[in-house]
Order: sequence, then C-alpha cells, then structure tokens
Amino acid sequence: MQTCYLAVDIGASSGRHIIGTVEHGVMALHEVYRFENRLIEKNGHLCWDMEGLVQNVIEGLKAAHDAGYTPTTVGIDTWAVDFLLLDADGTPIGDPVAYRDGRTAAMREELEPILPFTKLYARTGIQYQSFNTVYQLCALKKEHPEQLAAAEHFLMVPDYLNYRLTGVMANEYTNASTTALVGAISKDWDDEIINRLGLPRKIFGRISTPGTKLGNLSSAVKDYVGFDCTVVLPATHDTGSAFLAVPARDDKAVYLSSGTWSLLGVENKDPITTPASMQANFTNEGGYEYRYRYLKNIMGLWMIQSIRRELNGVSYVEGKDTHQQTDEDELPPFTHEAIEWGFPDLIAHAKEADSFEAHVNVNDDRFLAPDSMIDEIRRACFETGQDVPQTVGQLMRCVYVSLSSCYAESIAEMPSLTGRTYTSINIVGGGCQDAYLNELTTRACGIPVFAGPVEGTSLGNLAVQMIADGAFPDLQSVRDAIATSFDVKRFE
Repeated sequence: MQTCYLAVDIGASSGRHIIGTVEHGVMALHEVYRFENRLIEKNGHLCWDMEGLVQNVIEGLKAAHDAGYTPTTVGIDTWAVDFLLLDADGTPIGDPVAYRDGRTAAMREELEPILPFTKLYARTGIQYQSFNTVYQLCALKKEHPEQLAAAEHFLMVPDYLNYRLTGVMANEYTNASTTALVGAISKDWDDEIINRLGLPRKIFGRISTPGTKLGNLSSAVKDYVGFDCTVVLPATHDTGSAFLAVPARDDKAVYLSSGTWSLLGVENKDPITTPASMQANFTNEGGYEYRYRYLKNIMGLWMIQSIRRELNGVSYVEGKDTHQQTDEDELPPFTHEAIEWGFPDLIAHAKEADSFEAHVNVNDDRFLAPDSMIDEIRRACFETGQDVPQTVGQLMRCVYVSLSSCYAESIAEMPSLTGRTYTSINIVGGGCQDAYLNELTTRACGIPVFAGPVEGTSLGNLAVQMIADGAFPDLQSVRDAIATSFDVKRFE
C-alpha cells in the first residue's frame, strides 16, 4: 500500500481533509472530507463551535479510512490568535470566543500605560491587530478574571484539536508567535510581557516546533476511525503552512496566501522590529525552521465571501437572522437580482462595472464583523465622498480595486524596510483561482503574478509531515517537487 499523509486544514469558514502522496518525486492530493465552519452567538460573544470542529476532525479521519487510506501521519493547521483555557483536568473553561468578536476594541489604549505598543512590538515584532491574543487575554481578564484564575493550560485552536486527538498538550511555535507574547529573538514566551500584564505564567507550556511527533491517536479515537497514526505538528498556523508551499523562483518574490485573509510578505532569516516597520504595521510571525514570515495581514476574500452569503440570505453566524439592507435616506438604493449568487456571477458583474473606481480601506476594523458587509462598504464610500455602489457589479468592483490597491501599497513599502526589491508575486491558496483579482493585482503592482498551487496550505502542512517521515530530505526538495507537480499560471 502506498504511503500517504493527511493534512487537516481548517479556515475561518470551512475545513478540509487532504490526503497527500508522493511517487517518483511527484506529489498528488486527494480531498476526502470537507465541512463548514461558522460562528455561533453565545453569552453575548461570537464563539467557535469547538465541539463541532473536534467532531468534524474525527469524522474526516474516518472518511479517509473509509476511502481506503491509512495515513502514516496527520497534521492540523488552523487560523491564528484564538485560544482555549483548560483546568487541571483538561476541561475547557469558558467559551471559545472568536477573533471577530468586539471585546478587544479598546484594549490597546487601556494597556498603553502598562505596556506601550512600541515596547510590545520591539520585543515580539507582531503587528497591531485589535484581535491579537494579547488583547483577547487582557479582555478576558477584565470580564472574567475567575476564568484565568482557574486556568492551568493555554492552548491555541490547533493545539486543542491535537489534544483531543492524542491527549497530549503542546504549544506549537508558529501559532504561538502570533499571540504577541513570544519574543521575536528568544522564540519563547516573553516573561516580562506576561508579568507586566498580570497573566498567569504557568498556563503557557513549552513551545514545540513544526516537525515534532506529538503522539498517536487515543484509544477512543483510534477505535472510532479504524486506524492508528502519528500526529505530527506542521506549521499549525495556516499561513505558516501556506508560505512553505510557495514555489518561488528567487528571493525577489513576494508571497501572498490568499483566502479569507490575504497574508502578503516574504521570508526573512531575522526579524525586523524597527520603528519604521512598526509604523508600516508589518508583522514577524515565526515559521518553519525559525524562518520569519514578514508580512501584512490584509482583510482578504472575507469581504467577498460575506457579500455572497448576504446576497444569498445566509449569515456567517450560525442561527442568526440574515441582515436586510437598510434604506438610508442619504444613500442611493442598492438593487440586485434574486438569484443564487456564485463567485463566477460576482466576478462577471464586477467586470461589467470596470469603470467604477470607488475604493475603501480593506483593513478598517469596520469590515471585521459587520451586520451587513454590503451596507458597511456603501457607507464607507459615502463617508469619503465617493460614488456609492448601487449594483452588485459596482460593489464587487469596489472590493476588487480596494484589495489590489492594498497589495500594491504594501509591496511598495517593503524595499525600504527589508533592503530588497521585488520582481514577482506568488499567490497560493483558494484566492489564486480568481483570475480577475490576479489581473488587477499585476496591473496595480506592475510586476507579474504567479498563481498556484490552490491547496497551498495543505501542501505546506503535508511538506512538514513528509520531511519528518523521511520522504524528502529538506524543505527545498519539497518546494522543488511542488513546482513540478502542480500547475502555476502567470499573469502580467
């Protein structure tokens, strides 16, 4: 039987189980399970359905076995910053609040006298985002101090899923680095920051690196799914995995992981924590083999996904009534057809509105979790004195122009910060399939775009598993195999 590996890749809106194989240096992927991931409203907060995620992870393992695969290893990657607290018995404390919740809105200002952001950035190199883990923990401390007092363990989302599979607790480096609690240089929990914020140091465990073999499936999981395998830590932050799959031609390539979020940047050997870098709001996330992902988090396809859901009457929050657009006196009406909107429909309408040039700041927190993405974009255009989108095509054109302009502005900032010039953009992830966005991006940035592979995050996840198992000697050999195994399209 051919050796195979299983990547469990979970994003903010969906998850998938991907089997990976390699034969004569050629990699192949087989999707065996897919599921939806949506938020729920609980106790006044937006939360993740963690038990639903755990069950879907396990069901996906069973689906792989039912499809005839017995993976040698399995690795899980998810989004960053969110976490669970566990008590001494390993039971979760409180609700798994999601980063899109508004509880952290004023935390940076509240913490400034205790821990100025200039110091936080200088020590951790992590860009400001209102939902950073450091702010989430401080918001939790303010609202529910009893939960922190009862906590014995801090696990990020993939850490917790691994724990439920194996019974082993471990904090993985690439995800831990996004908390703004890990030193950029030390690569370990920063005790000074933790102490200044009055957080319990005991909850933060030893940090493990990608490639670590965590353990085998627990007996209960093994009996249910029908096989046993070793759980290996990939770069559990999905961007960390996605960057590993970029088949870049040289060190002058910009990487863009395009999905719900757009993560745009480069790999560096050392962190850049200068005042100029802080001002430009670039981040230094930890990567495989202690590479640094020097990048910007950009809102990404979330805006497009939200528009599509809203047009189709589906909320991104489980069980929440779909918002109906408001007819505000100062805004012109918004009209659209009552059809089932797909992404190709949205793209086609955007192309038809190619003369519409209004744009918004896609990184504005107002677009994180609005009741209506359509309303919020229209209001933003109105408030800045621009034409207000009145059709689906104009709305989509606004988002596309805004995204590609943000990519161009971010790339233009990078040479003065890194000392390097950049001659291409390499896009991986589901967003690389959007040819219209690729065309606008190469036009805005003035350099060619190389789009693919689509399943970049799963490939990066699998790459670490394959190296750990000896299927490849090192990362470069895997990247070479990815370049020859999967289609990459050029736009210029």
